[in-house]
Amino acid sequence: MHKDALHGNWENRDLHNLYGLYVQRATAEGLIERSGGVERPFVLARAFFAGSQRYGAVWTGDNAAEWEHLKISIPMCLSLSLVGVSFCGADVGGFFKSPSTELLVRWYQTGAYQPFFRAHAHLDTPRREPWLFGPENTALIREAVRQRYALLPYWYQLFYHAHHSGQPVMRPLWVEYPQDTATFSMDDQFLLGRDLLVHPVTEEGARGVTAYLPGKGEVWFDVHTFQKHNGAQNLYIPVTISSIPVFQRGGSIIPRKARVRRSSSCMEHDPYTLFVALSPKRFAQGELYIDDGHTFNFDKQKQFIHRRFSFANNALSSRNLAPGSQFTTFSWVEKIVILGASKPSKATLKTHDGKESQLEFEFDASMSVLTLRKPGVNAGLDWTVACIQTLPVDLKLCLFHVHLAFSQTDSWSSY
Repeated sequence: MHKDALHGNWENRDLHNLYGLYVQRATAEGLIERSGGVERPFVLARAFFAGSQRYGAVWTGDNAAEWEHLKISIPMCLSLSLVGVSFCGADVGGFFKSPSTELLVRWYQTGAYQPFFRAHAHLDTPRREPWLFGPENTALIREAVRQRYALLPYWYQLFYHAHHSGQPVMRPLWVEYPQDTATFSMDDQFLLGRDLLVHPVTEEGARGVTAYLPGKGEVWFDVHTFQKHNGAQNLYIPVTISSIPVFQRGGSIIPRKARVRRSSSCMEHDPYTLFVALSPKRFAQGELYIDDGHTFNFDKQKQFIHRRFSFANNALSSRNLAPGSQFTTFSWVEKIVILGASKPSKATLKTHDGKESQLEFEFDASMSVLTLRKPGVNAGLDWTVACIQTLPVDLKLCLFHVHLAFSQTDSWSSY
C-alpha cells in the first residue's frame, strides 16, 4: 500500500506497523485467555511497533545466507534492544540462499549469543540441518548450542531485569562505558548484561579478531581459557573455526548449568555452577533469578527466587533479595569456580542453619583458578563459603621479627 494512502486523516506510513503490533497483541492476549490467565504466551512477530516488546519476540526479517547479513545482524539487534525490543534475533544461516559450511557454523556461534536464537530458512532452499555438514561441523554447532544452554540462568536473569526496568539484554559497550569514546562506533561486538562481552567471528576465512576490552583499571577473563586480560585495550585474538571470543568482566558472578540435556525443561532441577571473576580489588557480585518458567505466578503471587551473590574478604555469600517469597527449588550449587584467586589453606561452608563443613578444592596456580567442589547447598537458601588464607611460614617469621624489633625501639625511624 502506498505510504501516503489515507485511513481517515492518517497516512498509511503512520499506521502500517501498528497493524503488526495489534496482530501480535491480539494473539498474545488470546493465548493468555485460553489458558485462563495462567500461562505466559510465546508469540514471534516480524512486524512491530513501539510497545511490541510487551507481547513477544521479534526477528529481523527475511535475510540471506551472506556474510554481510551475518555482520549486520549485530547492529540490527543492538538497535532493537536500545528501543526496548530486547527479545530479538536474526534467522541463523540466512532465510534465502544456501550458506557455506563456514558461514553456517559462524552464524550458529553468533546467534547463540543473541537474545532470540533460531535457525530458519525458505522452503525452497537446500536442507541445512546441523548434521548434514559432516561430524566435525556438527560438533562445532553442537558446542555453540551447548554454550547457549549452559548460560540460560544468566539469560533468564537478564530478561527478568528487562521486564522490570527495560534494561536491554544485549547492549552496545557505550551503555556501560559512556565516558569511553572508543566504544561509540563499535557494532561488531557487544555486551550481554554488564558482565559478558562477545566478539563473534563474522569474517570469512578469519584467522584472528581484535576485541576491545573496556574499562581502565578493570580486568576481563576469557570464559574458555580463564586467561586474564586488562581493560582499556585492543586485544588481538587468534581464532580457528571453533573459536567464539567471549569474556567475563572481573567483579562479576555468573551462574551456569553445565549438564547436557535434551531441552531446557529437562534442566529445571539441575545444579548450578557459579563462575566468580574477581576484580583487581578481589571483589565480585552477581544474581540468580528462578521462577516456574511458564506461569504468571512470579508476578501475581510473587513466587520466585531472587538471590544476590557477593564475594568479599575471601568469602562468597548468598542472600535473599525477595523476602516473603515462598517459591522453592530443587536445584543446588554443584561447583564454584573462582577466577583470579589465590590458594587457600582450607575452604569452609556455613549453611543457613549454622552448620559448618570443609569443602574439597583444587587450585591451578598457572591460571590462578580455584575450584570448590560440591558445596551441595540449595540454590534458594542463605550460605557462605570462606576461603581461609594462611600466611606462609617465611612471611610469618618476617612479621614476627619486625614486630620484635619494633617493640624494642621508640619509633619506626630508629628501626
